[in-house]
Amino acid sequence: QVQPVESGGGLVQAGGSLRLSCAASGSNFRGYSVGWFRQAPGKDREFGAAIRFSGTSTVYADSLKGRATISRDSAKKTVYLQMNNLEPEDTTVNYCAASDKYNSTDDYYTLEETYKYWGQGTQVTVAS
Repeated sequence: QVQPVESGGGLVQAGGSLRLSCAASGSNFRGYSVGWFRQAPGKDREFGAAIRFSGTSTVYADSLKGRATISRDSAKKTVYLQMNNLEPEDTTVNYCAASDKYNSTDDYYTLEETYKYWGQGTQVTVAS
């Protein structure tokens, strides 16, 4: 069992950057795929980005494609989400989630139900 713990959120001006971190508390992410999901005020949570357990395959939501990079450290203890050129619409609570399920398709890892272990979230606020 793994417990994701997010950090790195904060207040940033439009056009700025943030790097979110997701640490595997008390363990590591070996054998787990990790996803980031985002929830804007008054809206449903939606997929942001994911990295599969091998670390060689990533998938992004259209809203983050070209502006974000998901990666993991070699010890597989932390997953990062680097976000650039942030916009006020990126004001969200960002959740990290881990899954030990396997599927051959990247789309599987964009679904909330794929993930069993969730963090508490970290707030990202982008000021205009």
